[in-house]
Amino acid sequence: MTSESEQSIATSERDSHAVAPKHRSAFPPIDDYAFLSDCETNCLIARNGAVEWMCIPRPDSPSVFGAMLDRSAGHFRIGPYGQNVPASRRYLPGGLILETTWQTQTGWLIVRDALVMGPWHATEQRSPTRRRTPSDWDAEHILLRTVKCVSGTVEVEMSCEPAFDYHRALAHWEYTGKVYEEATATCRATAPGEHPTLRLTSNLRLGLEGREARARTRMVEGDNAFVALSWAEVSAPQTFAEAAEKMWQTTECWRQWVTIGHFPDHPWRGHLQRSALTLKGLTYAPTGALLAAATTSLPETPGGSRNWDYRYAWVRDSTFALWGLYTLGLDREANDFFSFIFDAAQSDDGEPTPLQVMYGVGGERTLVEEELGHLKGYDGARPVRIGNGAYHQNQHDIWGTLLDSVYVHVRSRDQVPETLWPLLQRQIEEVVEHWHQPDRGIWEVRGEPQHFTSSKIMCWVAFDRGAKLAAMHGENAYAAQWAELAEEVRADVLEHGVDERGVFTQRYGHPSLDASLLLAPLLRFLPADDPRIRATVLAIADELTEDGLVLRYKVETTDDGLSGKEGTFTICSFWLVSALVEIGEFHRAKQLCERLLGYASPLKLYAEEIEPKTGRHLGNFPQAFTHLALINAVVHVIRAEESGDTGTFQPAHGRA
Repeated sequence: MTSESEQSIATSERDSHAVAPKHRSAFPPIDDYAFLSDCETNCLIARNGAVEWMCIPRPDSPSVFGAMLDRSAGHFRIGPYGQNVPASRRYLPGGLILETTWQTQTGWLIVRDALVMGPWHATEQRSPTRRRTPSDWDAEHILLRTVKCVSGTVEVEMSCEPAFDYHRALAHWEYTGKVYEEATATCRATAPGEHPTLRLTSNLRLGLEGREARARTRMVEGDNAFVALSWAEVSAPQTFAEAAEKMWQTTECWRQWVTIGHFPDHPWRGHLQRSALTLKGLTYAPTGALLAAATTSLPETPGGSRNWDYRYAWVRDSTFALWGLYTLGLDREANDFFSFIFDAAQSDDGEPTPLQVMYGVGGERTLVEEELGHLKGYDGARPVRIGNGAYHQNQHDIWGTLLDSVYVHVRSRDQVPETLWPLLQRQIEEVVEHWHQPDRGIWEVRGEPQHFTSSKIMCWVAFDRGAKLAAMHGENAYAAQWAELAEEVRADVLEHGVDERGVFTQRYGHPSLDASLLLAPLLRFLPADDPRIRATVLAIADELTEDGLVLRYKVETTDDGLSGKEGTFTICSFWLVSALVEIGEFHRAKQLCERLLGYASPLKLYAEEIEPKTGRHLGNFPQAFTHLALINAVVHVIRAEESGDTGTFQPAHGRA
């Protein structure tokens, strides 16, 4: 995913092997961040206990804490005074509650962090943003941090320094409690309501010093403290007992949700659950949208300029989201995301409209891209971008992903809802009109449009799934017509998109490889035992890898409009696992899957890319696409293991 911005990329961009820092970076490694969410807001917490990324009230709103992109752009830390490295960090099992254990020279401390979820509370007035069916639980718009001294004596400090509007506006603090238990931060020099008001509530004594609210205390064994940052009408806790109750409610909410899922009794169960929880955390509950990632501008190349804003919903993710969610039995989230895509594909008056590549989490169609020149970027990687100009690119794979999503969604119901049929017809009409034309491809390249083979295959998917849906709907004439078009596209791909070795190539008339062709067997373009499928999977495994991990493509043979190198794309490596299973290379697939799971962050999260020689994560974090591919790959391997007993293999995204 890239932007359409036309600015030139600095030719001095360094490759990943030339930029190893000679001094200790002020920025934590990307994979050291913890991710919290209440399905309306999310945040990233560094290992030193500082919230370094948080956007309010939506995940694509301007940041109030942005130290992840500039050390002066706002933070919110609580922990032992003068100490930055904890003894351990973990998520409490079954949820998104972070527990950090600190050992100091004089004692032990446990800090728990959560974005609070509580029983549904909009009982007097409807939510102005919610379009999906309300659940039993809802976000309370509170970031809650509890502290307990469990041994000895520990000096604890708290520092909350917001920087509104991506550090473009100053915060003004004032006391709003009777004594020192509450303070409120507002954004200077803006119209009322333009930026959120932050309320800090605590049983610590708060001090206000310029942009910063601070607290410091000595805690002894048995002492408890809490700090709550809130930005809505739900009351923040006033005592530690109330804070503990809200923490328990949040834990119960997540555990009730994850219990609904179907997770195999397997050593890799923890990775599947963590990926499912991460995907749930990347949803925007009011609309059902699924964010590509929680962040913007974390670099794909260390110190480079391949920095994009991923806080939006890509239509392309729809198929893989439904594969992953339905595979794990998480039908509600799958249905909500499908409803979001359905809403996006029609106008306000219900008429089908041309699909875009991506949308805002509220369904917005315009995502103007701009650069924030005042921010220094993560570890010096500039520019920092917000918005994403790729929203108006022509990418022909999106019709196939939508039609496959519809097919996955309705096949268990054995009927096509009448409201869906006009949408399906409109998308097929778009494919008929455009499939012969070049496009920007699945990777949203900024070079000249090409006849990308994967885009043509996705056009085949659109016709193939459209024909199946038409037959299901009793529209036999359309079914026959679209099935014939599917065969026409397949013949075109086999004539122009396969080289003399029998390998599918990135684009027509050029021998370059592309990891997107690993989807050919997963999408059933050809049977997995077809020699061209096998040759393609093995060619990518042997020739498009770096230390065994898969590149999207070779940048030196692909006109992507950018300069410099990039890391291996983790989603592509997980695709390779699934494809290797499909062609019968089970042991090779399992070995690669084990290796990829070993690259997970300490909290089992993944960014977009992995640098093979160092194992460090690159790109936006956590990345939904990567976790979706992990689910598919891991379940592929597990089911292949089980098929040794049954003699039949059931792919991850097939009917269980």
